[in-house]
Amino acid sequence: MTLDQFTASLSQPQPPANVHPVLQALWYDAKGRWEPAHDIAQSREGEPAYDRLHAYLHRKEGDRFNANYWYRRAKTTFFEGSLDDEWSALVTQML
Repeated sequence: MTLDQFTASLSQPQPPANVHPVLQALWYDAKGRWEPAHDIAQSREGEPAYDRLHAYLHRKEGDRFNANYWYRRAKTTFFEGSLDDEWSALVTQML
């Protein structure tokens, strides 16, 4: 699956079948469903991909302090680009 195909799936009522849970969370996030995305991030705290997702979600929420905590846990730095750029980067990483 490509980024364009994943983005096109946003017109569907459910995330694509058989994609990584982090991709499911990013799909929910893009659909404006922050809570299910956050639930997925919390489901496997301590795993870098989930902690990185968690950082993005709190950044999007506007909670930079909490986002920084999760960026550190994911062993990465605060993403300085736009939220859209970060979303695309995360999707691309997980594809």
